[in-house]
Amino acid sequence: MFSIFPIKGSISDIEGFYCDGISAGLKPNNAKDMGFIYSDTLCEVEAIFTKNKFQAAPLKHFQLKEKNFKTNFVLINSKNANAMTGSSGIDNINEIFQEIEATHTNIINPIMSSTGVIGVPIPKQKIIDGALTFNLSNKSGENLSNAIMTTDSYPKSCFYEVKLDNGNSFKIGAVSKGAGMINPNLATMLCFICTDASIPKEDMKELLLLNTKTTFNAISVDGDTSTNDTVMLLSNQKSKVYNKEAFAEALRLVMDDMAMMMVADGEGAKKCVAFEVNGAKNDNEAENIAKALSNSLLVKTALFGEDPNWGRIASTIGASGSTCSEDSLTITFGDILVYNKGEIYFDEDTELKAAKILQTQSFKIICDLGLSNGRFTAYGCDLGYEYVKINADYRT
Repeated sequence: MFSIFPIKGSISDIEGFYCDGISAGLKPNNAKDMGFIYSDTLCEVEAIFTKNKFQAAPLKHFQLKEKNFKTNFVLINSKNANAMTGSSGIDNINEIFQEIEATHTNIINPIMSSTGVIGVPIPKQKIIDGALTFNLSNKSGENLSNAIMTTDSYPKSCFYEVKLDNGNSFKIGAVSKGAGMINPNLATMLCFICTDASIPKEDMKELLLLNTKTTFNAISVDGDTSTNDTVMLLSNQKSKVYNKEAFAEALRLVMDDMAMMMVADGEGAKKCVAFEVNGAKNDNEAENIAKALSNSLLVKTALFGEDPNWGRIASTIGASGSTCSEDSLTITFGDILVYNKGEIYFDEDTELKAAKILQTQSFKIICDLGLSNGRFTAYGCDLGYEYVKINADYRT
C-alpha cells in the first residue's frame, strides 16, 4: 500500500520550506543560537506542549491565537527559555514580531519557540537585531539544528520520503533538540516536524497524540519535565498527496527517531536502554512500571557502573504501586535471565554475561510480570558524573 524510505536531507529539502540558523549573541563565542522555519505558503499547524503547569511564554502565546490559525514562520532561540517571565514574556514576543513583520513583510501569523535558562527576561533587542538579518530564501537544516541546541552534544534531524502504490509521494522530516530535563509528559525538548503531505487539520492533532505515547512520552533522561517542551507539526500541503495510514506510520518513525536520539544524547549518558515490561495486569500498569524503571536514579547509576544489579530492578517494580508478585516475575538483561519466578539465576557466570550486556551502548532490560497481557516499553539512559557537572554550572 505504501513504502517509507529514509533519505539524506533536512526539512529544507521539502518543497516550499526554508530554514537557517545564525548567531544573535545569546551564546558566547559567536555560536549559532537562533533560527527560523519559513514556508512560502501558509501551513496548517498543530502542537502539543509540556504538562508542566508553568508553561513558558511562547507556549502561552501560541495558545492565545485563534482556533485553526495558519502560519508560515517559526522563530526559535536557544539560551533563554522565556519561562516564568509573566505577562511581559508574551508582550516581548509580540514586540519582537512587530519589528520582524515590518521588515519581512511576507511573514504571516508567526510562532515563537524558546529553550534555555528559566526565569530570565528574553534579550528582546538581540533577537530582533538577529532576526532582521534572516535571509528567508536560505535552506540550511544544519545551521538550524546547531542553533537550537543547548546541552546537546550533536544536532538531531531525520528525513523520509513516503511513496504510495499509485506512484504519488510526500516527504516528512524533523529537527529537534533535547538532552536534559527529559521526562515522560513530553520528554527540555523541542521538535519541529515539517511535511508537504495534504493532511487534514483534524488528523494532525490525533496522529501527534497517538504517536507521542510511545515516543516522546516514553523517554526519560533525568525525571524532570521542562516548561518549554513542544512538538509541532507544520504542513504546507504542496504535494497534494495524503494517505492516513502511511502518514501515521511515517510520523511515528520521525518521532521515534527524534526521541531515541534524545535518550542516546542524555547529558553525559553512555547507555541507551529499553525497559520492556510484559505480562502486567493491564497496559497502564505496564506503563507505570516501565516509566518507574526509566526514572529510577538507583537503576540509572547501576547502568552507569555497568552493574547488573537486578535487585534494583525488582525493588523499583515492587515500589511502583502496580500489581506484581515475586512468584511470577522474570527479569532478563538482554538475553540473560537473572531472576525467574522466585528462583535466582545469578551465579558468577551469569553475572559476567549480564555485565557484558551492560557494557554495550544499547540494550533491553525485560521484565515479565506473568500476570496478564499488559505491555509497555519506556526508554532511558545511565546517569553519571558528567550530568552533575553539566547541570551544576548550566547558567554559565
